[in-house]
Amino acid sequence: MNQWQVGDVKITRIIEMEVAGGTKFILPDATREACREIDWMQPHFMDAEGNLIMSIHALIVDTGERRIMVDTCIGNDKERNVPTWSHLQTSFLEDIAAAGYPRESIDTVMCTHLHVDHVGWNTMLVDGEWVPTFPNARYLLAEKEWTYWDANEDEDTYGPILADSVRPVVEAGLVDFVSETEQICPEVRLEPTPGHTPGHVSVHITSNGQEALITGDCIHHPVQMSRTDWCSSADYDQTEGQATREGLLEKYVDGEVLIIGTHFATPTAGHIKHLAGGGYWLKV
Repeated sequence: MNQWQVGDVKITRIIEMEVAGGTKFILPDATREACREIDWMQPHFMDAEGNLIMSIHALIVDTGERRIMVDTCIGNDKERNVPTWSHLQTSFLEDIAAAGYPRESIDTVMCTHLHVDHVGWNTMLVDGEWVPTFPNARYLLAEKEWTYWDANEDEDTYGPILADSVRPVVEAGLVDFVSETEQICPEVRLEPTPGHTPGHVSVHITSNGQEALITGDCIHHPVQMSRTDWCSSADYDQTEGQATREGLLEKYVDGEVLIIGTHFATPTAGHIKHLAGGGYWLKV
């Protein structure tokens, strides 16, 4: 578990899994040979052999008034087409409770987008039924994101994601469809970062003169700061995704905004810096 203090806002990371290797299917250009040349990524984001290290985690944004969970990982008991993600049995709910955030205390769930590893714990299996995991929360989905996936559901790639992790909370009346620039509360607003999916958003936190940005998947791995042209195989529009990534990096480089990566391995957060010879890197 990592925690960061941004003004009066506390952000807590709850890890579902963190692994090295196996990332070539999501970043096909990131071969071991190519990655080993980018030495700043060691030891946190790459091992000595050039295997990228990635994390799947949730981030709880605690303003004092609101408890907002950003993204909900893969989830337990879900039938998935990626074997290592299928029928998980993790301690995620126990872990959030141990961090001081039992599931009943979460009042808002914000999914940056509707991919498999960002919506799983929206629901949990109870007596053979998928029920909302966070019964006292409003689930916020960008309307543009929902509209696209509702009309373009694809169970072949990862499994029945909408059926087991999204539609049950919609049908329970717990979902609010919001704009990509929604002000969730005084400290938290959305920032549109399209390309990975049509309605993808990042989450911007501001409190007492300090700021942080939770990226979502517009940057899957810090290596994409040095190689902005390395696009994800899961990108809806790789050209738009690269433009979004480059715009975000240029906007926040050498600034004070803490960048918290939705898939960045421990220590997960840092500041974007210019890299000698071109590109960027993450200083942790």
